[in-house]
Amino acid sequence: MVSLFRKKDAGDRHIKEYKKIVDVINGLEAGIEALTDDQLRGKTAEFKERLSNGETIDDIKPEAFAVVREAAKRVLGMRHYDVQLIGGLVLTDANISEMATGEGKTLVASLPSYLRALEGKGVHVITVNEYLAKRDRNTIGPLHEFLGLTVGLNLPMMDPEEKQKAYRADITYGVGTEFGFDYLRDNMAWVPSQRVQRPYHFAIIDEVDSVLIDEAKTPLIIAGKMPPAADLHYIGARVAKRFVRDEDYQLDDETKAVSLTEQGIEKVEKAFGVDNLYEIEHQTLYHYMIQAVRAHVMFERDVDYIIKDGAILLVDMFTGRTMEGRNLSDGLHQAIEAKENLEITDENKTQASITIQNYFRMYPFLSGMTGTAKTEEKELLEVYNMKVLKVPANRPVQRVDMPDRIYRTKKEKYEAVTAEVVSRHDKGQPVLVGTTSILQSEKIAEYFKEAGLSFEILNAKSVEQEVELISRSGQRGHITIATNMAGRGTDILLGEGVPELGGLHVLGTERHESRRIDNQLKGRAGRQGDPGSSQFMISLEDDMFRRFAKDDLEKLEKKLVTDENGQVQNKKMHEFVDRVQRIVEGANFAMREYNLKLDDVINEQRGVIFGLRNAIIEDDSQQERLIDMIKRAAREEIDFYCNEEMPAEEWQIDVLSGHLQAMFGGREVELPDEPSNLKDIIAPIETVIMPYIKWIEEQYGPEWDDYVKRIMISDIDKVWVDHLEQMTRLKEGIGLRHYQQEDPMRIYAREGLQLFQNMYRDLLRDISIKTAALINELTKKEN
Repeated sequence: MVSLFRKKDAGDRHIKEYKKIVDVINGLEAGIEALTDDQLRGKTAEFKERLSNGETIDDIKPEAFAVVREAAKRVLGMRHYDVQLIGGLVLTDANISEMATGEGKTLVASLPSYLRALEGKGVHVITVNEYLAKRDRNTIGPLHEFLGLTVGLNLPMMDPEEKQKAYRADITYGVGTEFGFDYLRDNMAWVPSQRVQRPYHFAIIDEVDSVLIDEAKTPLIIAGKMPPAADLHYIGARVAKRFVRDEDYQLDDETKAVSLTEQGIEKVEKAFGVDNLYEIEHQTLYHYMIQAVRAHVMFERDVDYIIKDGAILLVDMFTGRTMEGRNLSDGLHQAIEAKENLEITDENKTQASITIQNYFRMYPFLSGMTGTAKTEEKELLEVYNMKVLKVPANRPVQRVDMPDRIYRTKKEKYEAVTAEVVSRHDKGQPVLVGTTSILQSEKIAEYFKEAGLSFEILNAKSVEQEVELISRSGQRGHITIATNMAGRGTDILLGEGVPELGGLHVLGTERHESRRIDNQLKGRAGRQGDPGSSQFMISLEDDMFRRFAKDDLEKLEKKLVTDENGQVQNKKMHEFVDRVQRIVEGANFAMREYNLKLDDVINEQRGVIFGLRNAIIEDDSQQERLIDMIKRAAREEIDFYCNEEMPAEEWQIDVLSGHLQAMFGGREVELPDEPSNLKDIIAPIETVIMPYIKWIEEQYGPEWDDYVKRIMISDIDKVWVDHLEQMTRLKEGIGLRHYQQEDPMRIYAREGLQLFQNMYRDLLRDISIKTAALINELTKKEN
């Protein structure tokens, strides 16, 4: 077969190399076609044997791809295009394959997932929602099963046995967040058999920009329920309702950061009858109050959340979907409930958490596919070490992207949008209207109703019909209003006679905070060489300009030239819009970068705690570990209460003596009242600890292990939960200390380390005290 690429060159060194490999794969096609089904299936065992004999993935890659292509022809009735082979090669090398909408990314993933699964370490194919995970597993799964591989599906609410089976499969499909939650749950297990995952190896993320960037703002949190302080929430909501911006609180429009002013603090102190809100004992009150203010100024009903059956349902700003089962943590969810005067539900107390970034960075090989990632290439390379490679389209894109139409006011914009839709609808052309929020989609619906238009509205309130409605939006005469990301991953097929009308017209009604999301919306039209068109109709009153370009707009207002419909005529306006959008992208990147740096501090601590916890669970005997902990606990106590940097007269001898006595099972430690140096302290402690450890070694039996293990694990879990709460409070508090002229990140890292060291010392002491009491109890029973 003649390669598609003889005439066309993508101009990229990597793509050129991949084209050579595609020519090799094409050269193998005739020979692979001649194999029987059994011979084709037998290739899987042959490849595995070759890998075990020292060959590499690169050695077998061309032949493995040729095998998958042939199996796809026989099982699915589909043959991979050459550009799909290129996409598969990009993924195999742990990079991002940027492919236009409708280029068949699901089929592309079948190639590297088969190849890397041959290593026997598992492949995770990750999608943005359950529907796509099931669809992709049911579409591509039979192909891999035909070739002798096992395929699993990992979904929320599955029982552990089902999850273990899914993870043991050669290839596992599922939603990204669920893989992350399983990781956290595995690190909360009490016995190894409760864990579901195996070590990470290779992952392919569909819609990679959505998973690794859009969802990366929100960490994954597993929380336990605790009773809420309902009265505090309700009072806080009433106080916050009366607050005035810039008088009582300050809000940074760009970062959405909230802080109280001196006047606001005085109002809180007066409302709750306290003298100084900054004192440590009032830290919790400050926390509740700042959450009440955030609930009022940062969260808007029908934009950030909806109320359904008396409950707050959060809305994903990128997809427009409600996030079922997802609650805001640290009392913020309850603050919104109080704001809306709803019944206050139990608060979530964080038990384990991890950011999306730090979770996915645990995969040795991470790859992804999307139609839109080039604009975020810098971040994807810096954070995940993945290059974005643009794969040429199988057929040239026919879509016409028209320049933005910019209006002075929202009203003029909506009137123009309605007129445009009426004009296109009259000739039968289907139109997909993209919005940035539910509120906006319902506003547009009002205008359309007034104009007598018949339309489908698709937002978080009608999620069940999402895929079906999006797939129908290319039919003649259809008008669909949808949030920009609704139905992502769903193919839109053009109805009969629609290509002759110009194909699907996509109309964006507001620039998103990312060019990438705008490009994603445009990409709904013109799939696989279909005709189509796109245009954005925006206004200078849109949120993006109001939040990020308020001062610039005021200067521009005086020079604005508009026509009779309110459309701005100034030529430089398009440059202004692009500049503002880039500023927003930069601000959002900075926020994700800041949050990642904060989590990097906890990530190191998480590694220590999870590592210790897993070692305890996996070891049959805890004797050696317990003895080591007692020795370390004693050293930590001495260092803390008799620090050599302090004068000896300030050492806390009584406290140290009491702690050591409890740690050594009631054995008294006689410390001098006036020690002159550390040797005076260490010598009498050694006379007690050495015989105590020897006694433990003699008494310790295998039947003790389960008791000791339970003490260790429950203590680790308790102190870790408390520590996470302290770290959250520290994060809130560093914003108050900008006057110190010190980098907040440095403060957080330094004080976070201090908190961790204190927590670890407490943990060692508590385990020593509890196991001493247990050992005394067990030896009494035996005697």
